[in-house]
Amino acid sequence: MLNKTYAPAEIEPRLYEGWEKAGAFAALPDSNAKPFTIMIPPPNVTGSLHMGHALNYTIQDLLVRWRRMQGRDSLWQPGTDHAGIATQMVVERLLAEQGTNRQALGRDAFVARIWKWKEESGGTITRQLRRLGASLDWPRERFTMDAGLSAAVREVFVTLYRQGLIYRDRRLVNWDPEFQSAISDLEVENREVRGSLWYIRYPIAGEPGRSITVATTRPETLLGDTGVAVHPDDPRYQDLIGRDAILPLVGRRIPIVADPYSDPEKGTGAVKITPAHDFNDFGAGQRHSLPMPSVLDRQARITLADIEAVLQAAPGVADPDFVRGLDGKGREEARAAIVRELERLGLLERTEPHVHQVPHGDRSGVPIEPLLTLQWYCNAAELAAPAIAAVEAGETVFVPKQWENTYFAWMRGIQPWCISRQLWWGHRIPAWYGPDGAIFVAHDGAEAASQARERYGKDVALTQDEDVLDTWFSSALWPFSTLGWPERTQELVRYYPGDVLVTGFDIIFFWVARMMMMGLHFMKQVPFRTVYIHGLVRDERGQKMSKSKGNVIDPLELIDRYGADALRFSICSLTGPGRDVKLGPAVVESNRSFVTKLWNAARFCEMNEVRPDPRFATESAGLPLSRWILNAANTAVAEATGALEAYRVNDYAAAVYRFVWNVFCDWFLELAKPVLLAGGREAREVRDVAAHVLGTILRLLHPAIPFVTEELWDRFGYGEPFSLMRTAWPGSSAVSEPDPARAELDWLIRLVSEIRTIRSEMNVPQGSQIPVLLRDAAPETLARAERWLEAIRRLARVSEVGRLAGSIPKGCAQAVLDEATLVVPLAGSIDLEAERARLIKERSRAQQDADKLGRKLDNPDFVRRAPPEVVEETRARLTAVQQELARLDAALRRVEA
Repeated sequence: MLNKTYAPAEIEPRLYEGWEKAGAFAALPDSNAKPFTIMIPPPNVTGSLHMGHALNYTIQDLLVRWRRMQGRDSLWQPGTDHAGIATQMVVERLLAEQGTNRQALGRDAFVARIWKWKEESGGTITRQLRRLGASLDWPRERFTMDAGLSAAVREVFVTLYRQGLIYRDRRLVNWDPEFQSAISDLEVENREVRGSLWYIRYPIAGEPGRSITVATTRPETLLGDTGVAVHPDDPRYQDLIGRDAILPLVGRRIPIVADPYSDPEKGTGAVKITPAHDFNDFGAGQRHSLPMPSVLDRQARITLADIEAVLQAAPGVADPDFVRGLDGKGREEARAAIVRELERLGLLERTEPHVHQVPHGDRSGVPIEPLLTLQWYCNAAELAAPAIAAVEAGETVFVPKQWENTYFAWMRGIQPWCISRQLWWGHRIPAWYGPDGAIFVAHDGAEAASQARERYGKDVALTQDEDVLDTWFSSALWPFSTLGWPERTQELVRYYPGDVLVTGFDIIFFWVARMMMMGLHFMKQVPFRTVYIHGLVRDERGQKMSKSKGNVIDPLELIDRYGADALRFSICSLTGPGRDVKLGPAVVESNRSFVTKLWNAARFCEMNEVRPDPRFATESAGLPLSRWILNAANTAVAEATGALEAYRVNDYAAAVYRFVWNVFCDWFLELAKPVLLAGGREAREVRDVAAHVLGTILRLLHPAIPFVTEELWDRFGYGEPFSLMRTAWPGSSAVSEPDPARAELDWLIRLVSEIRTIRSEMNVPQGSQIPVLLRDAAPETLARAERWLEAIRRLARVSEVGRLAGSIPKGCAQAVLDEATLVVPLAGSIDLEAERARLIKERSRAQQDADKLGRKLDNPDFVRRAPPEVVEETRARLTAVQQELARLDAALRRVEA
């Protein structure tokens, strides 16, 4: 017997352990079934489950479980990412607590320490994924630095180098002065900073007393300026284009160039060009062949090595001794000193408060420095061309389709990809250097030594490159490296390319695009046929979750409180294609009620001896109630399947929710109660139908809420234990004469619903029995009323259902039901005039609220200045008030004399 209350904390761990032991999640490469493949976006080995994970992995698990039930040989490939910076940072902090550091340990010992940490503490995220119910094929779990994937990384690097697609170059990178490494754009976050905008005069060479003023937020980089840019069409500076300015403090002459990069509407319309310390300036410097001296070192301190030779004294403009005094100072200290000196020289025109976005390292928390360094690069532009063509040709499709535009915009303007990082943890670059600096790229040291022997004619000492590869380099190979590439394994042949990639829009550039490039280059096929892009998880008000706001929600706490099924169904119900998910504990609590509703419905069925009978044939059902619910189940199956095929996860959840709660529980079971109580042949049929439909519901809901559905499936004996996820997805059942049954029951439901609405709107006492009259009703309508009289009396609390031949008396509420008018005499049950007055008052108040909200939304200042989530919330409130107005208008019409 089912317990009165569903207890997820007891049931979920037991079921998950049973699934794993039964091998229920396993792909079956030897089967004849059509394969279905999803590659998990590998979470960082340092990670813990957050709401973004919960969203992403719930959608993936939904799709995988659904396809398994459709008979597909489903591989959901698990694994974790070595997460270079994040993992190194974790272990460095542990060392600091022990009073040591990585430099003291040395590289080999430090890397060994990280491996030890990974074995002891790196499995947190995978244990938490099990709590979510993720049905990953765990025995196939991979790690981006395991032996097989490391071999794949070396093979790709060596191949691309030999093809001329990997090379070394001196370019600008995002440099983290704290970590002493280049970092990717994804590891940079812009933070709003209240700073200053300094307007600095650059004297014009050969024209004493004239200057050109530039505005900058970074006066400390002025030492590295090699030009001033103005827009070619700006009339203010036409006579200065091609002339030189004198660089303040340094004294060198720098050209004034025409470049569209300068915006005449911003600042003074003139901008300083510092090619070695600004990404936009780097491009301008390349276009105008300007020198690129670095004036900040890797610790973000002033360095004069590149400009010492050009320091010149210029009275009132430049003092080499002052500049030399800046050598070795940090950027903040140097900035303050430079501003003071400019002010002393009369070259600081003015200073304005300025709020702007400053890039910071997302983990170090320090401002990032654009730095000109020698790094390894990949020719992304050449690799991108086939990846662009594949999406244009429809080989890979984005859902929603508009994300293709984001993909194209980035890919068509793609820059060389910096693939080297100055870390110790990661795939060490397979390049060795000879005594004369010659580079030998090879799969291992022995192969490099052989290449060196050919060059030098003898054995020489080689030094391996100290850098490691960008984490995204190995992640880009994930769809095929995890399947055994470069070996042509059975799994690689069967499961590549994947069917769908589920990911957020924020890593279209960093991961999706790079997997496309690498997959097409090495496998000659796209890595996945569909890219499903979901939104972000936000709080209930639509605000982004952040620790500073205090609105971060821990999914594990929600699972502890409400169960994994409630969290999963909440995510499904809120996830529309490309739409952000507004989630809070109240939503999850509400969906726990849905899980409880299903459990209670199953308990009712169990108490009424509902059991699956494999001999039952749906087409044998003869009762209108039976044929109606079977037909409604067919409709729910079609709607749910269609929604999943189109990746409309919220529509799938809504379709199943409506059927379970609003149809099966609220109407079928209520209408079945007297039949079951009466016993006999009709009761046997209703039991068989209830068992069939409950089984359909459990199969429909299993991809979204696997735990409660598996428990009920097992307890009712629908199949062997732990077998639901490999039970066939429901299809359409044969139903005898479904249309008349649907028409009959739909009429009954609408009749009862109208009566209930009138009772609710007019505050009819709950225990009061009221009469109902039908005016202008057709004979068939009157016959239906007679057939369902007992159900109408019980469900609508009606004393009688009669026929009204004449005019409608006063004191009645009315509603139209098909050809008939539903007349409900209320004079004996309520004070009709008092209720009418109450409705008028409520309507007046609602109209005032609607007018107030409408005026607010019509105010351009409010729409422009208010946070987007506040504007959206105001619109939602207006919609709700308008709906309330419509309800009150309908109620007033019902009671008009």
